[in-house]
Amino acid sequence: MIERTMLEWSRLPYGEDLSQRDTIPMAMADRLAAVARRTALGGEDGGRILQHGRDAIRAGQIVGVLAAEGCALEILPKIDLIGFGAGHADRPAALRRELIHMLAVALDLDIAIGSITALGTQHETLLEVLIRLFCTKLFEAVRRGLPRRYISQADDLRALRGRLDVVRQFSALAASPQRLACRYDELSPDNALNQILKAVVSRLASVARASDNVRSLRELAFAFADITDIPVSALCWDDAVIDRTNARWGELKRLARLLLGNQFQTTSRGHAPGFALLFEMNVLFEEYVGRLLARALAKEGFAVRLQGGGRYCLIELDEIGTSGSKRFLTRPDIIVSQRDAPKLIIDTKWKRLASQIDDPKRGVAQGDVYQLMAYGRLYGCQQLMLLYPHHAGLIQPEGVIGRHRIEGGDDRLTIATIQLGQRSTIANRLSTLAAMRSVETSPG
Repeated sequence: MIERTMLEWSRLPYGEDLSQRDTIPMAMADRLAAVARRTALGGEDGGRILQHGRDAIRAGQIVGVLAAEGCALEILPKIDLIGFGAGHADRPAALRRELIHMLAVALDLDIAIGSITALGTQHETLLEVLIRLFCTKLFEAVRRGLPRRYISQADDLRALRGRLDVVRQFSALAASPQRLACRYDELSPDNALNQILKAVVSRLASVARASDNVRSLRELAFAFADITDIPVSALCWDDAVIDRTNARWGELKRLARLLLGNQFQTTSRGHAPGFALLFEMNVLFEEYVGRLLARALAKEGFAVRLQGGGRYCLIELDEIGTSGSKRFLTRPDIIVSQRDAPKLIIDTKWKRLASQIDDPKRGVAQGDVYQLMAYGRLYGCQQLMLLYPHHAGLIQPEGVIGRHRIEGGDDRLTIATIQLGQRSTIANRLSTLAAMRSVETSPG
């Protein structure tokens, strides 16, 4: 298996020398590009993931792992981490750790900061690290026994069990009175949750390469041997209910959604060989920031909603001015509210701001400004923020990059950045950046 690692937006030239890790054979690039084309996130030609050029492949803004016959490509987010410059030998491992931390926050997974390093981020790809994480958590849960649920059963028995199926008894069994048509509930491990977990084990067993992961998946497959095999497309996610009786399995269900396909990623379609575990950084960054803010601000009496709001921009009027259908639903990335009143609306952007020397507008898109202005008008919120990841090319430290008053009123739009990588303090830094005390006392 030939493995290569690259950063989002970077290039990987073609080269036939397998010992050169900064090149990739063209035939393998062709296979990987074919997998990218079969994913929903790739677009019509797969170009959102990989752009297949004449002399190199170029990554887009989607990160994760693509695997094809004989090769695998890992695409990591382009994050400026303090102490890990472009040429730092340990930078890929640091970026893997940061990406896993972001996923853990977004999915509400219990992973201590020190535990991320122990998962093997130094020498293994993101896929192998996530497989190890899943196996570790599943082993811990399975040791206490598989979750069981009451499953409705129907059988013809010699003694009554449960209740009698009267219709079947006096039709199909009318000539066999010695047997009773019974309907009953049986406590069984062959339920929707275990079927989902078995599907994950089976899927990962086909792509795992690290010897420890291969061995762990074989052992887990044995533990789920009596569970029915269900195709991924037919899994009953809604039936896999997590409640107080099986709460410890909640993390595993969320991990299963991640590995089989959820809001951040999609697996490859079609029947050709290949596998994709991909994450759209725009969506992940928004979820990460929103969840950290929610944790940090809860004790101060503020509520944080992601993709909430749900107000419409326009209301259609008929000829006599009567209100009719609503048009153009809005869902701001993050709304910070107090007593149901919006105090701050944040729009997260996974892109690199330009320095003021290079561009007076810093690369802020005009459409993004218009969108926030519309949010402020619709939700009656005077404090608006565009939030970007910080990077070394900016002269200022992280935080507020620019403050602006919106013409024609007192609404304020702040442009700000947050430095990723300093995990132990990022929640507090986001809380400070939101400046909740000044927002709370702002006019209106």
